[in-house]
Amino acid sequence: MMAATAEVCDANPQLIASGELRALHPIFQIYGRRQVFSGPVVTLKVFEDNVLVRGFLEEKGNGRVLVVDGGGSMRCAILGGNPVQQAQNNGWAGIVVNGCIRDVDEINGCDIGVRALASHPMKANKKGIGEKHVAVTIAGTRISDGEWLYADTDGILVSRTELSV
Repeated sequence: MMAATAEVCDANPQLIASGELRALHPIFQIYGRRQVFSGPVVTLKVFEDNVLVRGFLEEKGNGRVLVVDGGGSMRCAILGGNPVQQAQNNGWAGIVVNGCIRDVDEINGCDIGVRALASHPMKANKKGIGEKHVAVTIAGTRISDGEWLYADTDGILVSRTELSV
């Protein structure tokens, strides 16, 4: 079981001061049944297109967390219920979306952690445009592939390395 993000912050002031441990701005809504999740980060940058998002979630998750920089778009959803169910079945720990999701009731029934800015009924484009495994900046924080993400009801932390909590 993961220590609470607040406890991690209290116990690691030196990691916060050095920038090795960062907190995302509190802009995300909480979805999915798993309110607490953590794992190594896989990054993806897309804009109003969900082909690459679906592609990643079709792979084995192995406890990883997919961090999707959707450019903060509020014009359509880049994640829906079917890919989230697939992510749950494929062993992803969680998904953080700098953008919108849809099929909220379906997602809230899944045993996976999901964070997103909001919900939106319109679907995304299907052009397959985006960048995989690139550093992204969301919620005031730069996040790189291979870093570790820790989320609970207090917030989201990112660490350069896995924390022994």
